[in-house]
Formats: sequence, structure tokens, C-alpha cells
Amino acid sequence: MTKSNKKNEWIEWAKAIIIAILIAFFIKTFIFATSIVDGESMDPTLQNGERVIFNKLIYILDEPERGDIVIIEKPYKNYVKRVIGLPGETIEINDGSLYINGERYDQTFLSEEVQRQSGNYGPEKIPEGSYFVMGDNRAISKDSRNGLGYIEEDEIIGRSEFVIFPFDQWTLTR
Repeated sequence: MTKSNKKNEWIEWAKAIIIAILIAFFIKTFIFATSIVDGESMDPTLQNGERVIFNKLIYILDEPERGDIVIIEKPYKNYVKRVIGLPGETIEINDGSLYINGERYDQTFLSEEVQRQSGNYGPEKIPEGSYFVMGDNRAISKDSRNGLGYIEEDEIIGRSEFVIFPFDQWTLTR
């Protein structure tokens, strides 16, 4: 192999590595990223310490829907919560039952015991451009009822898609 061929081979390898790094950076910045679940507020759906992949592109193209597990960006911490109420809706929790615009909403993702731990809330109308979120572990969750308040649309930075760590527990987060 000549010196010129070796040099060309190194240049081709360097180009390939640079392109791979740029693609990975683009994907992490604009499409997918990871977040670590901190705390037990989403238990049993998500456990403390699990790492999730979230889709950053979805809400550029669409809006959050009820039931989505979202990543919320606040100045000092990101939160993982479930969207419960949409802009303009009226939310009420009475004896653990959730009412949206006066109609009982069946929370199939929660056990009845956990639903009873939701306490009472409202009725309150969600402002336009805002969302009402709660953790699945209602007894201990810091959420729209008690500390986070309504979540502005631009604070929602993605939708959780997969649990990727621990490796033996890969699953969808729906």
C-alpha cells in the first residue's frame, strides 16, 4: 500500500467518524434524548432510576394528548408526568374519581387503590396553552395539584417512548 493510499484511507475514516458524530448529535438534539426517572412519583408505571428515551420531535408536529407520559423542563429539574387535562378543560378530583368537564374519566392505567389516593381537587379550568399533569403515584407526586401548577406547552419537551435501563426491563411507556 502506498503512502498516498494510506493517507486517503485515513481521510475516509475521519470523514465517516465525523459524519456519524454529526448524525448522532442531530438525533440527540432534535429527535430523541434520554432522561432518568428521579423519584417514585410515576410508580408503578416508571420506577426510580429507570432511563427512558423520549421523543422530542413529536410535539413540534403535534400536541400532547391525555395519557401521554411527558418530560417537563423546569429551570432546575426535569419532571416525568402524565398529561391528564388539556387546555380549556375543567378538572375535578372527588374521592379519587377524576372528572373532566363534569364527566367521570376512567383511569385504566391506575389501580383503584392508587386512584383513591388522589385526594380532592378543583373544579378548576385549565388555561389555554396549559396542561394539567399528575404522577401515577398520586399519594406522593409533585404535580399540577401541589407544586408544579399548570404546565405551559413550551415546557413539555417530549413524550416518553421506551424504558431502556435497566436492560432487562426494556418496555414501551404507554
